[in-house]
Amino acid sequence: MPYDAHIHLDHYEPAERQAMLERAAARGVKGVVAVSMGRSSCEANLQLARQYPGFVLPAFGHHPEREPLDEAELDALCQWIEALPRDLNFAIGEVGLPYFSRTAAEAEGRAFDMEPYLRQCGRFVRLAAKLGRPLNLHAVHEDADAVMDIIELCGAPKAHFHWFKGSARTLERLIRNRHYISVTPEVLYDEETRKLARDYPLELLLVETDGPWPFEGPFAGKTTEPGMVADAVSEIARLRGLPEREVAEALDENARRFYGF
Repeated sequence: MPYDAHIHLDHYEPAERQAMLERAAARGVKGVVAVSMGRSSCEANLQLARQYPGFVLPAFGHHPEREPLDEAELDALCQWIEALPRDLNFAIGEVGLPYFSRTAAEAEGRAFDMEPYLRQCGRFVRLAAKLGRPLNLHAVHEDADAVMDIIELCGAPKAHFHWFKGSARTLERLIRNRHYISVTPEVLYDEETRKLARDYPLELLLVETDGPWPFEGPFAGKTTEPGMVADAVSEIARLRGLPEREVAEALDENARRFYGF
């Protein structure tokens, strides 16, 4: 069974988290990518990686839907990341652009300055390129194209676009550049997600939960857990008409290849 490639592990209560990870392991989940919201979240995920070595892979950054960091704060966070031990396996994330904040402001007729968000995103992409670390990205709809422009400009490695939503043209560009996307448990009931899971190249596909974000359909009212990626894998196999074991092994290999588990 593959990995949960995007979860906010530090958002769970400690007692809940321990039991949840045990249940995930019992379902065959081999590890999780614990993404960060900001500096304190980075520090919490570093501790979780040390608490669960080999199972929790931390991703460090500043979430783009939060207020952007000023120059001094951004410098401090990037310096903290650069100072991490070289033998620590980690990614850069969750970083990207503020699609939801921007579109909400536009809908309300408010001005929205993208410059600090673009600056911050570029800084994290350059950091990933410098350190040779994978990128875990929040970049949906047209923002995915803007982030791909930044990746190409900065010479960054391949990237993982989590919970991707976007046009057919953007999907073609993602495939052409060999970037990864991940689908969530929505694949059991959301048609757009089902189409992605069916059509995107299997060798570039990952699964995630984005927990504790809640889901609907068969997961309505349930706490989101990394074990739910097992349900996603089963559905992807059904959609593709492939044996579940074959799909699970492919997604497992994708996560290990990209994140270095």
